Amino acid sequence: MSMVLFRYLQTILFFLNMSKGSKYVTLAQADLVILQLNEDGPGEEPSEDDTLSSFNEWALPAKEFDGLWESLLYEVGLKQRLLRYAASALLFTERGVDPCLVSWNRIVLLHGPPGTGKTSLCKALAQKLSIRFNSRYSMCQLIEVNAHSLFSKWFSESGKLVAKLFQKIQEMVEEESNLVFVLIDEVESLAAARQAAISGSEPSDSIRVVNALLTQMDKLKAWPNVIILTTSNITTAIDIAFVDRADIKAYVGPPTLQARYEILRSCIDELFRVGILTYPQGGDLPCILSYSTLKEKLHCPEAAEPHTLHLSKLLHEGAELCDDVNQSWLDCLAWPQPFRLTLFSRAQKAETSAKAHRPSSG
Repeated sequence: MSMVLFRYLQTILFFLNMSKGSKYVTLAQADLVILQLNEDGPGEEPSEDDTLSSFNEWALPAKEFDGLWESLLYEVGLKQRLLRYAASALLFTERGVDPCLVSWNRIVLLHGPPGTGKTSLCKALAQKLSIRFNSRYSMCQLIEVNAHSLFSKWFSESGKLVAKLFQKIQEMVEEESNLVFVLIDEVESLAAARQAAISGSEPSDSIRVVNALLTQMDKLKAWPNVIILTTSNITTAIDIAFVDRADIKAYVGPPTLQARYEILRSCIDELFRVGILTYPQGGDLPCILSYSTLKEKLHCPEAAEPHTLHLSKLLHEGAELCDDVNQSWLDCLAWPQPFRLTLFSRAQKAETSAKAHRPSSG
């Protein structure tokens, strides 16, 4: 049996439902799901003038999104809340819950500052749901709308382009065994507040675009196998009618201290794994402690290996002081001569500087 697994399986993942209170799992009673990731990559749907594709399409689960869900770190409960909402929305519709009593539009709006991973979270959520519902839907698709392709230089044509796009999406969802995720990134470009157009600061054709978008979304509501995922950096610029249609509006802000620590820890672990970094004292690098474990060890330092605790504390110090994870990561990758790396120069101190070396070329 082990040889068969070694030959045909690339990765084995375990997902525990901690809400049930048990810390142990019996493999004989576990739900087994075997998946083959799609490696075809995104397909493009060309526009009528063949200059810009109207949307990109992925067959899920996709190789491109493998591990994306696990790599995204946010405040506690955000990912689980989105996952529970999406699963409940599909369940309510499938069970025939009266929409007049319990209304579900199946629209998610993620908003927050740029660069916080809203688009990646939408793609990861679609990937996660395609795996969770693989026994119910034989095919899953992610449609990423290219909003820029829906605007025309001809007056009143933009609204028609939006209608044509959603007509294609409706043809996909008409297949009951097909689960479709529609991703609209920076949705404010399509759902701009109509009040601005009325005041004259926006072209009047944008009103037709918003009207067409809202109308088409209302039509998709009748189909149980579609979820619309949207992101926005400027929520004040979105038309209020679209905001009202979003069932869940989640703020995705800058990473918390725990998230920053875990992001930096995963980056350092990966560089050590591939051999770009080595531990100065030689030998194998002790596993860098997780955030929760580090907090426990700080109260009982004698229970941890000295080198492990020292490096983890420095990593935590860097996470505390850095207000920009990307900048700290760039600082981390600045290789001073002679190939010595000082981690988190913002947190550098005379007695507490963590140094690692590139592997010797010899």
